[in-house]
Amino acid sequence: MENIKNYMPESPDFNKERLETLKQLFPDLFTNENKLNIEELKKIIEPESITETERYEFRWFGKSNAKRNAFTPSNATLVYDEERSVNPAESENIIIEGENLEVLKLLSAAYREQIKCIYIDPPYNTGKDFVYSDNFTQDKKAYWEDAGVVEEGLKIDTNTEADGRYHSNWLNMMYSRLLVARQLLREDGVIFISIDDNEVHHLRKLCDDVFGEDNFIANIIWEKKFSPQNDAKWFSQSHDFIICIGKNKSKWFPNLLERREELNQRYKNLDNDTRGDWTSGDLLRKDFQQSGSYVITAPSGKKHKPPTGRSWRFSEDKFSELLGENRIWFGESGENVPRFKRFLSDVQDGIKVTTIWKFADVGHNQEATQELRSIFDGDAFFDTPKPVKLINRIIDIATSKDDLILDFFGGSGTTAQAVMELNKEDNGSRKFILVQLPEQTDEKSEAYKAGYKKISDITIERNKRVVDKIIKAKQDEQPDLFTEENKEENLKCLGFKVFKLAKSNFPRVDFAPDPTKTDAENVELLKKYIADKEAQLVNAFNREELLTEILLKKGFNLNYTTELQTQFTKNEILLAKDSEKECLICLDVSIANETVEYFKTNKTKKFICLERALDTTKKYNLKHYLGDLVDVF
Repeated sequence: MENIKNYMPESPDFNKERLETLKQLFPDLFTNENKLNIEELKKIIEPESITETERYEFRWFGKSNAKRNAFTPSNATLVYDEERSVNPAESENIIIEGENLEVLKLLSAAYREQIKCIYIDPPYNTGKDFVYSDNFTQDKKAYWEDAGVVEEGLKIDTNTEADGRYHSNWLNMMYSRLLVARQLLREDGVIFISIDDNEVHHLRKLCDDVFGEDNFIANIIWEKKFSPQNDAKWFSQSHDFIICIGKNKSKWFPNLLERREELNQRYKNLDNDTRGDWTSGDLLRKDFQQSGSYVITAPSGKKHKPPTGRSWRFSEDKFSELLGENRIWFGESGENVPRFKRFLSDVQDGIKVTTIWKFADVGHNQEATQELRSIFDGDAFFDTPKPVKLINRIIDIATSKDDLILDFFGGSGTTAQAVMELNKEDNGSRKFILVQLPEQTDEKSEAYKAGYKKISDITIERNKRVVDKIIKAKQDEQPDLFTEENKEENLKCLGFKVFKLAKSNFPRVDFAPDPTKTDAENVELLKKYIADKEAQLVNAFNREELLTEILLKKGFNLNYTTELQTQFTKNEILLAKDSEKECLICLDVSIANETVEYFKTNKTKKFICLERALDTTKKYNLKHYLGDLVDVF
């Protein structure tokens, strides 16, 4: 049945998808009009029709609306910003300036189940930090003015403790974004979320709701300060948390950390064992097991038995086997309490990650500020950056060398720097997508005075300088590294494309149905609206922006390429490709008869064109020739 939705250029409608999935699984829950029958659903949930008023659940004000908002499609678009991009021809990294929930929705078609690792450092809800107000809609002028389309900067609501919905506001902001983010994660993907004491307990429950309790992996404690805060009122807060959740816990396991040399130095070869260096471990259990209760005679003849309440780790038969294999050590004198020999050759290539991360290993807050100062010639320009080593640790344990990393609270851009520097260290080809709101910097701040009117300006400029720094380091190591014949290869993964959240190129998204008319009448009104408003669409709007909007909403990623198809002489038709799909697309205001005839015998590729470029006959013929392979906007 034809309806207004058919004519709207939107990201996927996940509410519709969820209902369709439910209908496929349980068709008996739906009426003949394809509506969910709530009464039938209640019979499954409450088989005895008893209303259960007390149950364990995590609820707060606005939860249902936040969930609905998460799965409501977006009709905005992303616009390429060539001027602020760095080495875009060689790099597939992406930095997006825009409201992150709307951006996540726009990414959901192309990047669904493509992200291996998400790291976010959201506002901590301290009463001073901002909370996203989620008042974005296509037709509201305020966002576009605030976002810099009309004026510079974007004001964000503060969430003070005096607000009766202090925690609810923060939870609503996080809930909708995590729901969409989960859909972007691969089945073996993982998300890391930085948080402090204020909301860590709520975040745990929120993640249980979004990802499922069984997919919780760890609550990591990060030592963020190297010295105590002596003016603290109660305790000196020296740590933050990093919550780690898997999309499917059974399919993701952290990579081992590289063994440090000091760990290997603990292994010696005191008895010239042919199997190499070894260290010894305790042979005693901390409890009592009857099978481990026996006397061991040392080579010197000295007798050893377990202390009261304890026993040997191995049975007597197993001990005899280990003794025969020279895996028991009685000390150089041959009379000490026996210990079990562990050989360096048997040790894993790395070490397991612990849940306590010391600043000596992953950096601290002051180090993060110093890193920013070194990049910006002495100025930090951002209050709460994270150290590169911290994000490096996350990426190192969470990803392989060619995985995709997402950070949708981009901040100063630490994640992008960490990815590029890690690639430099291990010759990886990891890619990142960063999203940062164009939040206005304080007019009194040094950042604002230096020309960085929005935090996203700092995000982009930081990583531009990081790219320059890495390239210079490579040039210093090997002066001819960037000659023309190998420049493209060595610039791979060094740089990024910049995109901005923007209003749709299609005026139809501003159409408001007349509530006094039927659906069929409103569809006809919309068609007329499209004909009137979009008659000069291609001439009035940027062709490249229109192309990006259409391809993005058709599931093409932002690194798509296009190639002119010379077999068409009457229309300009491009072959659009990304890593997984391709199609032919034409943005001409009229499709020639010869072009339509071409598809009579060439039916292998999807063809996209504008609605107004076709008369009734051409539209019918294309549909007849190509079936579902033709798509009109």
